[in-house]
This record gives sequence, structure tokens and C-alpha cells, in this order.
Amino acid sequence: MELSAKKILIVGFERTGEALCRFLSARGARVLVTEKKTENDLAAKVGPWKEKGVLFETGGHRLESFLEADLIIPSPGVPPLPEIRAARDKGIPVISEIELASRFLQGRVVAVTGSNGKSTTTTLAHKILKCAGFKAHLAGNIGFPLISFAEKSRPDHIYVTEVSSFQLEYTDRFKPGVAAFLNISQNHLDWHKTFESYFEAKKRLFLRLDEAGAAVLNRDDPLVWGVAGETAARVYAFSRKRTPARGAAAAGGWIVLRNGKTERLVRTSRIPLPGLHNQENVMAAVLIAHLFGVAAADIRRSVLAFRGLEHRLEDVLVVGGIRFVNDSKATTVDATLKALQSFDRPIVLILGGRDKGGDFRLLRRTVRARVRSAVLVGEAAAKIEAALQGVVPMQHAADYREVVRAAYAVARRGDVVLLAPAATSWDMFNNFEERGRTFKREVRRVAGRAGGRRS
Repeated sequence: MELSAKKILIVGFERTGEALCRFLSARGARVLVTEKKTENDLAAKVGPWKEKGVLFETGGHRLESFLEADLIIPSPGVPPLPEIRAARDKGIPVISEIELASRFLQGRVVAVTGSNGKSTTTTLAHKILKCAGFKAHLAGNIGFPLISFAEKSRPDHIYVTEVSSFQLEYTDRFKPGVAAFLNISQNHLDWHKTFESYFEAKKRLFLRLDEAGAAVLNRDDPLVWGVAGETAARVYAFSRKRTPARGAAAAGGWIVLRNGKTERLVRTSRIPLPGLHNQENVMAAVLIAHLFGVAAADIRRSVLAFRGLEHRLEDVLVVGGIRFVNDSKATTVDATLKALQSFDRPIVLILGGRDKGGDFRLLRRTVRARVRSAVLVGEAAAKIEAALQGVVPMQHAADYREVVRAAYAVARRGDVVLLAPAATSWDMFNNFEERGRTFKREVRRVAGRAGGRRS
């Protein structure tokens, strides 16, 4: 793929945008970044790139910039802008960063996708491979952009990559050696408009695999398992309800690996991560490692040492006998349901943020069974209140200081105060990490006033 002197438009200038500027500039491309933020919002990030010849249009997008480009690369999460549609209608190629990276990258790529659990599975698979001595890199939405590895990539390197539907939407050749599909539920409908469109973007990854590839699929998710009949790849299943002939299962209190022979890997009771959904994440990561030949003992050691990620069912503090848990990454209804099912004690649930088009009514049964009270915050608060009317006592809060104080006030000794918002953070924060850290700061503030201790 020749890039020298090509007019390439990058849409969005966060971490991926910068990585693209670095790669494309080194290849002699004529790079223009279009960004809805103003130059003041981008602060000092712009200056060094201007010195390298990168051009910027800020404060909005010009249609002419899209129509005059030789290639357009939207950053992950950039909405399907009318300007992008107009350029595609004119025949201008639009590709994602992972698609560009795949044209230049040496080595093997593992792609992990799904509605929930991607970050945990990707990180654990990477840790297992790394600890087993492989030259493994964490890439994609959870690590560095895949394009940032292209220049120094080597044939013996492995890139364990979290990929989103946004990225997959703009691929046409991206074909990893191993691809895992964890689950599918309503998500990003504000972007894709329909569930069918969202699912098709995910599925595209597996339809492109050939006989040399491997697909790791959730046997318990009917839509995901349906992909097994459509991909040409070798299929490996993971399941909590069945014991597949080739794959991984949670059976008899163990995570079991089956591929010609049966091996017990680790007792499910010893997995450090809470929740049945994390058993699924562990099985998917185990299968990925197995496909690279990692020994069972090495897999077991890494699983038992893995303590999870920040903002994913993260224990924060115990204050006055009340356990505070940060699951700010639970930005979908399905993720919130999985979080609720991870505890066997009453929950005070914090919900709200920017709506992604999910159906909050799906929370009703589980909330009725497990939640003592709910605190609502953010743009989606009114919609959530309407969906849960009559199910649970609810109150509104204006900010996260008020959220935490309200939750603490209604919680009782032995309860869990759980931040699992079922919505994005973008109405009040830059990302879910900022939301989670704000929550933790306010919990520490309450603990200081109450004389709380760390869990």
C-alpha cells in the first residue's frame, strides 16, 4: 500500500489519531487532521505535529476535506458522519486504523471482540502469553493502537488486540490468525442505529477467516455460536453449560480444556475475578493461549495471579460495613446485569450517563431481585427512572459527590454500593476511567468522614 504523497484525512485526534500521524508522516503522506474540538481544546498536542507538517482543521469538519482526500481513517468511536458517507459515495476509501495496520504489520494478530468482557479477556490472554515467554504485545482499545507497532513489528511477535464494532465497520482485509467472539447484546445503537448492523460489523471479522485461522466462540450465546456455521476457520468453543469436544468448559467446579484430551486447569472457586461472566472471559483467554501452545501449568499460574482491571468490578473500600465496588466500564445494560449477578448480598446501584440506545427495561427483573435502592445520575436518568418505575426506590443526584453520599445514606451494613451505570460517561466525563476515578475519590472522601478502612 503506497502512502507517499497521498492526501490522507484522519478524523479525530485522540490516542489513535496521534499514532496515525506518527506512522503516516514517516511514510511521506500528506496528513490532515479534522477534529470537532477547537485548537484550544487540543492544547499543546497540536504544536509538535504542525512542526512535522501535519495540517489541522479544528472546531468542526469541512466536507471539502473529505471529498478531496485519497484515503480517510476515522478514529474509533467517531460517529458515521454525513461527510464520511458522502466520501464513500464518491468512491473514496474509508478504513480503520486496524485495517491500515494489518497492511504493514509483521507477526500474528489475536483479535478479541464482543459486547462485554473484551478488555479483561484481552489483558489476561496477553499476560498468559507474555509470562509463557512469547513476545506478546497488548494492542487496540485496551493497549497501544495496533498501528503503533507496525514499524518495529517482527514475524515472531504476537499482537493481542481488543477490537470494537467501530473499527470493524471500516475493514475489508483485516484477518487475524485467532479471533474470539465473547458475546453479543444491545450496544452502540446510537452509532449503528440497529442491532442487526451492530452484529454484522462484529461478524464480519469471522467471515473473513480462512482454514488457517481459529475462531474462539461462546457456545452459550446463540447468535455468537451461529457464526460457527458461517466461518471457514477452525472453531473452538467455550461454555458454562456444556462440555464441547474442542474447547473449554466450566464443569464440575473446574475450568476444563478439551482438545483431543481433557485437562483440568483451575478450580472455578479459585479464579480471583468475581462473577460467572468472568469464568467465560477466563475460558476464552485460556483457549487463545492454548492455540499458541502454552502449557497448562503456565496457563494456570497466570490465571491465579490475575487480579482484573481497574474499573471492572474493582473493590474500592469498605466503609461502615458497606462495600463500594467500581464497575464504571459497565456501559451497557448487559454488562450491568452481569455485574449485579456477581454479588449475593443487597445492592445499592448507581445508574446513568449518556444513553447508547439500550433497553433499560431489561434490568427490571434482576433489579427487583437484587437491588435495595438505585441512585440515578446523568443524561439517561429520566429514561432509566421510567424503565424501572415501581421496581425499586430511586433518587436522583446532580454529581458524583452527591451520588456517593446518597448511596451511602441508604445502604445498610453488609450491602454493596455498586457503580455499574449501563451508560457511557461522555455526558459528564471524558471517559469511563475518569468517571471511575471520580467515584473512588468520592468514596475515599466519605470514608474519611466516616472513619472507613480499606478493603
